[in-house]
Amino acid sequence: MLTFSFATAIVAFVVSVFGNDCKEYSLTPSDQSLIDMMKHYLHTSRKADTPVAHSQQDIGVTYVRWGKKVCPEGVDIVYAGQAGGNFYANKGGGSNYLCLPSDPENGRVTSNDNDGLYGAEYDVVSSNTPAGFRSNMYQKEVPCAVCRRTGKFSVLMIPGRKTCYKGWKSEYNGFLMSQHKNYNQIDFACMDGDAEPLDNQSANNNGALFYPVRAKCGSLRCPPYKDKTEVHCTVCSK
Repeated sequence: MLTFSFATAIVAFVVSVFGNDCKEYSLTPSDQSLIDMMKHYLHTSRKADTPVAHSQQDIGVTYVRWGKKVCPEGVDIVYAGQAGGNFYANKGGGSNYLCLPSDPENGRVTSNDNDGLYGAEYDVVSSNTPAGFRSNMYQKEVPCAVCRRTGKFSVLMIPGRKTCYKGWKSEYNGFLMSQHKNYNQIDFACMDGDAEPLDNQSANNNGALFYPVRAKCGSLRCPPYKDKTEVHCTVCSK
């Protein structure tokens, strides 16, 4: 990139050549070389300043759809797999849910004992099943899909609502879940209201767990919230 001093020299040269009462000026080889450099600088500067056009296909946002193997209609799927995370009782390790692809590229077998990646199960029983949520999901593994909505710039999960605010499009809605309060902390996740099991297997393998969250009044102001209620959520894009 040209320095300020060099740019100043260009201006001074132009003034000296063309600002001297329009008198003829005999260019030396060095003068001509400088003019050629000026032409190159102006040409490349214009190219660099030209905005790059992006198609709608180049713009998009990604999000995880928990509880489903597919993305909403009209949304591209990046990959599908199963939800996973750290074992619910581990004292260390990761503290977030992961959407694990169904076609992993596995590493070598190792002798260290830091087991930190498990599948995830629904910890949903009859007493805590949200209204409208599929029954008989207890101890079944959780599917997931990574989705990409083209033509959008932002995506966010809104807890406490099942509809998006004006100007935002709902990708899906459901119920806020996390691990039980007596287990180790993990991120909140918006579980699809029409969630399904990964497969037909049902065993108490534990791992990371999805447990419906309930609102508790006090520091949480009620109203507008309501005590001991299931918490809706929605994922919105714009």
